Amino acid sequence: MTNQSYLTTPLARKKTVPVKIGNVICGGGAPIVVQSMTNTDTADIQSTIDQVAALAEAGSEIVRITVDKNEAAAAVPYVKEGLLKRNIDVPLVGDFHYIGHQLLADHPDCAQALDKYRINPGNVGFKAKKDKQFSAIIEMAIKYEKPVRIGVNWGSLDQALLTKLMDENSANGSPMSTTQVMRETIVQSALLSAQMAEDIGLPRDKIILSAKVSQVQNLIAVYADLAKRSDHALHLGLTEAGMGSKGIVASSAALGILLQQGIGDTIRISLTPEPNGDRTREVQVAQELLQTMGFRSFVPSVAACPGCGRTTSTVFQELAQKIESDLRKNMPIWREKHPGVEGLNVAVMGCIVNGPGESKHAHIGISLPGTGETPAAPVFIDGKKAATLRGNNIAADFEKMVQSYIEENYTIS
Repeated sequence: MTNQSYLTTPLARKKTVPVKIGNVICGGGAPIVVQSMTNTDTADIQSTIDQVAALAEAGSEIVRITVDKNEAAAAVPYVKEGLLKRNIDVPLVGDFHYIGHQLLADHPDCAQALDKYRINPGNVGFKAKKDKQFSAIIEMAIKYEKPVRIGVNWGSLDQALLTKLMDENSANGSPMSTTQVMRETIVQSALLSAQMAEDIGLPRDKIILSAKVSQVQNLIAVYADLAKRSDHALHLGLTEAGMGSKGIVASSAALGILLQQGIGDTIRISLTPEPNGDRTREVQVAQELLQTMGFRSFVPSVAACPGCGRTTSTVFQELAQKIESDLRKNMPIWREKHPGVEGLNVAVMGCIVNGPGESKHAHIGISLPGTGETPAAPVFIDGKKAATLRGNNIAADFEKMVQSYIEENYTIS
C-alpha cells in the first residue's frame, strides 16, 4: 500500500480580526498581503517617491518608510502627494522608533498622510517614559483613525520585561532555557502592548502584531505560540535574513512552514540588497513564495526543466528566461487589460523525455528538441498539439503564440 501521508494541503487560515490599511484589508480571511520597505532617506522626497513607486509597480501592496527625524516627517505628505500624482495609491506605513511620539505630534500632516504606524515596544521609550510615549502614539492613532503594527524585534527587546521573566524563571524549580525565556518575552511584549493599546482606546481592528527574530526555528516557535494566544492579524517576516540565496532560503523556510499552518496575514521578505541592488527583489520573492504554495497568483507560471546531458543547447534556457521576464514585465498592464492572466501556466521544456507531457499539462507549452533529436518543437495548447515550430525563429514564434493565447483567453469583452 502506498503511503500518501505526505500529500497534504495547507491548514485553514487562523481566524484573525480584519484590519483595513488604506485600501487594503489584512486578516479576517483576506488574501495574504505582500509588504516591503524602502531604504531611501525619506527626507529625499524624489528618491523615496521613485522607490515606493518601483515597489508598488513590482506588486508590493503596502510599503513601509522610515520616519526617524523631523525632515523625514515633514517629507511624508509630499511623498504621498507625489505618488498620487503618478496614480499610485499604495498604503504607506511610517516606521517610528525612539521619538515617534514627538514626530507625530509636531507633524500632524505626516500623521494624517500615513496609512499605518509601526512602533516597537522595545524602543518606544525607556523606564518611566515608556508607557507615556507609547500612549501618546496610540492616542495619535486613535485621533487620526490609523491602524498600528506593534512590532516586537528580538534585537531591541523590552529589557525590563526580559529581566523580569529571567528572574522569575531562575526562581522556578524547573526553569526554562534562556532561548525559551527569550521567546516568551517576545510573545508577552506583543500581547501586553496590544492590551495596553486597547485599554487606551485603540480598537482591536486597528492592531496588527509582529514578532521578528533572525533564526528560523525561533521564528516558527514564536509565531505558533502568538497565534495560539491571540486573534490579532499577524505580519510575518524573518528579520535580518541576509543577502542573496541565504536570505531567500531562510525566509522561505520559516514563512513557508507558518503559512502552511494557517498563520500569517501579511508578509515581508527582508533581504539585504547587493550594493545598489534592486529593492524590488524582496517583493518578487514574497510573491513567488505565496504563488508556489498555492495561496495567491501574481504572474503566469513558467515550468522549465533543469536541463541534463540531453539538453546541451541553451535554447530552452534562454527561451524560458525570456518568457518569464516578459510575463513579469507586462503584468502591470495585463492586470488591467487581461484579468485572470496571472493564472496562466506556460511550459518551456528541453527534450522529449518530459517535454510533451509537461507541455500538455500547461495552458500553452513547447517541447524543444534535445541533443540529437529532430529539429522540431511541438506546441501544445490546452492539452492538444496545436503546431510544430521549425527553423531559426522558434523562440520568437512561440512568444507570439503565447501573446495570442493571452489575447484570446484573457481579454475583457
